[in-house]
Amino acid sequence: MSDNPKKLDWALVLGASSGFGAAACRAFAADGLNIFGVHLDRRATLPLVDKVVSDIESHGRTARFFNSNAAQDDARESVLDAIMEELGDESQGRIRAVLHSLAFGNLLPYTADGDSRTISRAGMEMTFDVMAHSLVYWTRGLVERGTLAEGGRVFAMTSEGSTKIWAHYGAVSAVKATLDAHVRRLAYELAPKGITVNAIRAGVTDTPAARVIGGSDELLARASSANPSGRLTTPEDVANAMVALCDDRTYWITGNVIGVDGGEILTS
Repeated sequence: MSDNPKKLDWALVLGASSGFGAAACRAFAADGLNIFGVHLDRRATLPLVDKVVSDIESHGRTARFFNSNAAQDDARESVLDAIMEELGDESQGRIRAVLHSLAFGNLLPYTADGDSRTISRAGMEMTFDVMAHSLVYWTRGLVERGTLAEGGRVFAMTSEGSTKIWAHYGAVSAVKATLDAHVRRLAYELAPKGITVNAIRAGVTDTPAARVIGGSDELLARASSANPSGRLTTPEDVANAMVALCDDRTYWITGNVIGVDGGEILTS
């Protein structure tokens, strides 16, 4: 028997190459989990992926990364099948933690004056599919294949924008509210299997995804000055919280939106 009971167990991180996903890969690996990572990168950003893989391996863990569009049905099924083949029977381990951290959506407004662009039907549907509905499809695929262990933890990245209007957040605000609803439903359905599902509401964090939002400099500055802890939330803050929530003693925490923000929401 291995000295480390987690040696053969895994985390699956969707959006593994940067931001919250990259930090989670490192934190889960440091805690003893091997990592399946799904990312979508072109040649210019592949060095970021290589660095994450190297950091995982520095902890003596295995990294299996897939450069694939996590929102496409055929790509998702291919990765899920590859994971099932990798794990084989239960002696090869199971997935103990899943992070859904896909951040690609349309930020255009719903209405506009004059010749300004507005979000299209395709843009709206794409945003919901990538950032919300895909959580359901990935989780279901893992459960159906028996690769998500009893006692497993599923996390989805939400934001304060799910309940507030930010000037340049577009459909993503509605998507985050939908994601929160998906989390509640999955938590309800998976509770009998001993699998918990929670949304993580990070404070405003300086990530590549945040930098795409219009007015991000102002948003970051305002959050930094208002946070009672005196700084912005970091991806590492959030990753460490998820590792803590994977402890066996947190089995009764499910269906929640959990704030990881240093108290930012108290003054926002």
